Amino acid sequence: MPTIRRANRTDAAAVAALVNSAYRGNSSRVGWTTEADLLGGQRTDPDAILELLASATETLLLAEGDGGHLLGSVVLEQRPGDVAYLGMLTVRPDVQAQGLGKALLQWGEEYARNEWGATSIEMTVIRHRKELIAWYERRGYVETGERRPFPAGDPRFGLPRVDDLEFAVLRKELARRTVDRRTVDPG
Repeated sequence: MPTIRRANRTDAAAVAALVNSAYRGNSSRVGWTTEADLLGGQRTDPDAILELLASATETLLLAEGDGGHLLGSVVLEQRPGDVAYLGMLTVRPDVQAQGLGKALLQWGEEYARNEWGATSIEMTVIRHRKELIAWYERRGYVETGERRPFPAGDPRFGLPRVDDLEFAVLRKELARRTVDRRTVDPG
């Protein structure tokens, strides 16, 4: 069972490398979460991770294996009202399809519910990623019908290989329950 903890500034480079390896380039093709056919370039960089960590409304949770090896991450953002945003759910490509993504998703939902009182959570997924959208739907997320533009003009988020990139918005209502707080080290 991995250890879950909040990221800190010293994790920025390792998190950026993990995220890029899971979503872009040849290394991402080992797993099933690759966006390499849709986007080239990077998914994030250490500076963007440091910005996220400095935010008062965002939290980055990390999953570590034995010896502190980084296995996965998930970003949460507290939004106005009782809504949270979940993004950048990442599992190292060589350990995908072993249940860690599902566990990270659940830990993220529980964190948003227990720390912020969120009653719903939303995310955006590139609409071309039908298999990934279906994975989230099996976990209770529903496409809202809303679409948001992809930041195609900003190379910090990748270099589009197709012309019609946009995000589908997915949402899930969170049931009220309490979790064992020992599973997330507030770091």
